[in-house]
Amino acid sequence: AYCFCLEYILVSCNSLTIHWRDTQPFLLLYMSHLYIHTYLTLLIALLQLECVGSVDSGLTTMSWSPDQELVLLVTGQQTLIMMTKDFEPITEREIHQDDFGEGKFITVGWGKKETQFHGSEGKQPIAFLPPASSSDDGRPRVTWRGDGQFVAVSAICPQTGARKVRVWSRELVLQSTSEPIPGLEQALAWKPSGSLIASTQEKPNKHDVVFFEKNGLLHGEFTLPFQKGQAKVNELLWNLDSTILAVWLEDLKKEKNSETNTYVQLWTVGNYHWYLKQSLHFGSAEKSRLVSLLWDPEIPYRLHALCRGWHALCYDWHWSTDCSTGDESHLVANVAVIDGDKVLVTAFQHSVVPPPMCTFQLQLQQAVNQVAFHTDPTKSADLAVLDASNRISVYRVGDGTVKDPTVTLGGSGFKASVETPHLEKTYRVEVCCGEGKQVNPLAFRLFTWLQDDTFLAVSQGQLATHSVIHHLTEGLEAEGGCLRLRLSMPVDGDVISLCCNPKTRAIALQLADGQILKYLWGECKIPVKMSAGSRQLLEAILGLTDRCRFFINDVEVASNVTSFARYDEFLLVTTHSHTCQCVSLRDTSLKVLQAGFSSSSTPKETLRKMERGSRIVTVVPQDTKLILQMPRGNLETVHHRALVLAQIRKWLDRLMFKEAFECMRKLRINLNLLYDHNPKVFLENVETFIKQIDSVNYINLFFTELKEEDFTKTMYPSPVSSNVPLQQYPDQKKVDLICDSMRAAMENINPQKYCLSILTSHVKKSTPELEIALQKVHELRGTTVSPAAEGVTAEAALKYLLFLVDVNELYDHSLGTYDFDLVVMVAEKSQKDPKEYLPFLNTLQKMETNYQHYTIDKYLKRYKKALCHLSKCGTEHFSEFLNLVKDQNLYNEALKLYPPDTPEHQAVGSAFAEHLNQKHLYEQAGLIFARCGAFERALDAFLSSGSWQQALCMASRLGYTVDQLAGLARSLAGKLVEQRKHAEAAILLEQYAQDYEEAVLLLLEGTVWEEALRLIHKYSRLDILETNFKPAILEAQRNYLVFLDSQKTTFTRHRKRLLVVRELKEQARQGLLDNETPNCLEADLISETSSIVTASDMSGKYSHSNSRISARSSKNRRKAERKRHSLKEGSPLEDLALLEALGENIRTTENMKGEVHSLLKGLVLFGYDELARELQQALEEALQLIERSLPEIWTRDLQQNPANPVLGQGGTANTVRSSGFLASGARGRRPPVSGVAGGTQAHPLHCIPARDPSSSRRLAAVSVGILTATH
Repeated sequence: AYCFCLEYILVSCNSLTIHWRDTQPFLLLYMSHLYIHTYLTLLIALLQLECVGSVDSGLTTMSWSPDQELVLLVTGQQTLIMMTKDFEPITEREIHQDDFGEGKFITVGWGKKETQFHGSEGKQPIAFLPPASSSDDGRPRVTWRGDGQFVAVSAICPQTGARKVRVWSRELVLQSTSEPIPGLEQALAWKPSGSLIASTQEKPNKHDVVFFEKNGLLHGEFTLPFQKGQAKVNELLWNLDSTILAVWLEDLKKEKNSETNTYVQLWTVGNYHWYLKQSLHFGSAEKSRLVSLLWDPEIPYRLHALCRGWHALCYDWHWSTDCSTGDESHLVANVAVIDGDKVLVTAFQHSVVPPPMCTFQLQLQQAVNQVAFHTDPTKSADLAVLDASNRISVYRVGDGTVKDPTVTLGGSGFKASVETPHLEKTYRVEVCCGEGKQVNPLAFRLFTWLQDDTFLAVSQGQLATHSVIHHLTEGLEAEGGCLRLRLSMPVDGDVISLCCNPKTRAIALQLADGQILKYLWGECKIPVKMSAGSRQLLEAILGLTDRCRFFINDVEVASNVTSFARYDEFLLVTTHSHTCQCVSLRDTSLKVLQAGFSSSSTPKETLRKMERGSRIVTVVPQDTKLILQMPRGNLETVHHRALVLAQIRKWLDRLMFKEAFECMRKLRINLNLLYDHNPKVFLENVETFIKQIDSVNYINLFFTELKEEDFTKTMYPSPVSSNVPLQQYPDQKKVDLICDSMRAAMENINPQKYCLSILTSHVKKSTPELEIALQKVHELRGTTVSPAAEGVTAEAALKYLLFLVDVNELYDHSLGTYDFDLVVMVAEKSQKDPKEYLPFLNTLQKMETNYQHYTIDKYLKRYKKALCHLSKCGTEHFSEFLNLVKDQNLYNEALKLYPPDTPEHQAVGSAFAEHLNQKHLYEQAGLIFARCGAFERALDAFLSSGSWQQALCMASRLGYTVDQLAGLARSLAGKLVEQRKHAEAAILLEQYAQDYEEAVLLLLEGTVWEEALRLIHKYSRLDILETNFKPAILEAQRNYLVFLDSQKTTFTRHRKRLLVVRELKEQARQGLLDNETPNCLEADLISETSSIVTASDMSGKYSHSNSRISARSSKNRRKAERKRHSLKEGSPLEDLALLEALGENIRTTENMKGEVHSLLKGLVLFGYDELARELQQALEEALQLIERSLPEIWTRDLQQNPANPVLGQGGTANTVRSSGFLASGARGRRPPVSGVAGGTQAHPLHCIPARDPSSSRRLAAVSVGILTATH
């Protein structure tokens, strides 16, 4: 007999054993000789044998190490021989050692094991250790740990006849010896993960699989489903990842000729409970008896079995969650768990209990292998069970009238009130075994319940690569009969999984080569290859590989998915990053899904952190529960935010406000979503909302959470675009609208019951209506409340109101109602001393009504209302009225309270004008004085403000003489000259003082050449041309030449210095200066910052040193700012200071264009062509110099940096000034232009265009050029 797998072949024929190692020669053991062979045929043709060693006592057992570097041999003399892979002996040891091993326990001195408590058996059984069972073959057993560092050997002790397990190191150094275990049997298997060693123990009343630690101590067990003496365990085998323990058993022969059955059981552990998941019955036929059972060394869930009749079986197992699927009208979330001959069913719709507990369990006669829920969504609670004897048990819900004894509620003491199914029918499925009568356990796989009387199953075809789909239909036989095989559909391929779509009556079949076939079981057509389908996911196949690659149809969507589930419109997946992602499939394409899974910026609503290794079990329909199973087996219920919001939206669309409210309150979803989801629907169904909630506390909770923001746009954005209409009342605030609507509905339904909620609606408004709320409380004082009315008393209402509003604030508002009964009622609930407020209230009651209201309003600091009440108290209180106006600056309000022709109005106006005068608002003060008839005061105010036109008007109203007007005009002209308003001053002197000569001199001083010429010719004083005008324009021309020359010199010097500073900083940045650079002349210019230093870059450098300056006056701050931008060579910000100086130079030169333009016209008029040409040429040179220098001053990088000031080609004079370079208050300087006055400082810079388009073309061309360069 033989059995093959990936790395070796094991052939067992009595005493003949062959071990094959990959491409290495295999080892053959026959009796006591070792042979090596290079080839093995299917018929075991042994050729080219070579003896590599001989053992006189014979070999009983051999085992390769997991890394195949060592082989351990056990001889007939109970010795161990460790050899290399080339069969060179390393060491040899006796199995039976008197010593415990290197891991011997240390006794700390408080007793021996013999003196300790031994349970109900007492100490006597410990002293006598029974010998090994008669079914024990007596051969040693060897098993390696997964990493190959340790090996365990089980052998029968010669002294006691009982088995002991010893753990040896890789060098055959004894590590530990197991404690005496009565009834220990031959099976031995070390868990590949290295934690436990499995064996079996026959106890007086049961048969257990026991586990040892590496130190030889027992660590847990579970009981096999057999009575004592019924079966023996041949072998125990762990799969590659230590998740499944295979138990190979066979019946014990009670009679000589009796038949023995062979079994293979697969056990798993979850939540510290061992489950029997699969039971394979090989029958009693001789050819069906197992001779070898092996797990695949590379594929964790592949099991190989070899029978005596040369029948080889290969099983590929995978984990599957058996859960029901129902539509919205049939809400079930049942999950079935196989546990031997029981099916544990948990109804997650009603309760979530940790396994192995369950809602109810089904007890069957044989071990269960498969469970199938009905695929019809309306009957998804019904289930069918296929057991190891190929019998199908059908359980249905709702039709049974008698309680089924095979169905019991709960487990481990837990019970839940749910509707349980009952056993309706049991069918027998006949499996054809062929002529050789070889049994094929689990002949039917992928068991599916299609219809009430139709089942579907898949079996193996004649070839290993073929499968057959069977339709099993209920026949005419009585209950307990056979199912009729209605149809068998061959499939060219090995079907490894399937899924059913009950809506389209289609089944998707997955083949081992990855193909997906579509089988329409209603039409019984041959399965065809499934197309990729629409990219809009109208119908798609979802699949997950064992390497966590998630596919939709033939497109890989993600590569880190550990489990997935589809519910309604959502797809939920768990990932290796320990997150659970929930994405909507509505109107979604594959590209959008791929981008969503690969994106790092996933919306918070769709992503949730979870425990490491969690996997999805099921999603409860029409609920928000997502059931996850942890790696150790326990369950956890989470409420994924996406599922919660989707379910809340559904409830709100169906006007199920109560369910939505309770879910939101429980899961801490902001209650604003109740309104924001659909404002129009909410306002139309406010009464429905109140009646469904039917709780004053819940309604108050809703009020307190209201906010103005729209939570569907901020916190809970909808995953898809919604057609919800906008708010009907856009001008009204959201909170006010809800409060008003709900208050109206509550007053209509039952104002007594919802009294507290009505008060809350008043308080919660954007402007709290505390007076109205207090008035409603006051109205309750005279009413009696009966228990049937569900109302509240005035004291309870006031107490609740005090919970919402501060008591002092409420006291003030109650006082503002002028209702002293209400004031006393509120004061009694506060902490105020009656000795304080009662005298105050008594004093108020004695006052006249208007004065009483004035006193209360003044106490509450409601000065406008107090002013209104005080104005009604008569003239005797006008002085108090005026004092209140002055104290609180209520002049505008006071002027409205009295007619304009009354003395009170005049008095208030005068006070108002005095107030404006004190605030230096002279012009406004003058206007108010003029209204009140105080023309003298109005004249003084206008004189102070410089409003010479209004001042002359007031002088006229006062009846000033001509001389008085002339004196006033000269005074005003002097002030205007100080303000550099020479033209206006000239008008005053000419028209009111009749002094045109002085007016001409002022115009010459202010460089208003053309206006001066007009006056000279008006009064025919041509002599002034020679005495004053011509000398003034000649002096102005010389001053302009000098100034332009200085501007060009300064500009050139700053430009050259700027280029030097930039070059040095660039060198310092690139590290091109050597160590002696600091000793050179420009050492101080080396900056630690980048080559382009902006104001924002350097702001942090001076933030600490100037922290004290920031607290000083604005003058000191400007001074500090100027100090930072110093032109001193070597200063850190010298480049910025140079840019500032250059910008100032450009602005000053630009501002000269208008003045020079006017001067040139005067020079040309009087024949000074050469002087005019000289001045124009000087201005052109200055402007051209600036234009040529702009690109190298303001480089491209400097212009593209948004943090840099706007200077040069990218900005105008105004933008240059607003960029921060004139923060120090610097003003442009120009030369003195008048020989009469000797020149003065210029006003702040501003751009003055050429005022005469008919000026010189060259000057216009130059002006256009500079405008193009600077604007």
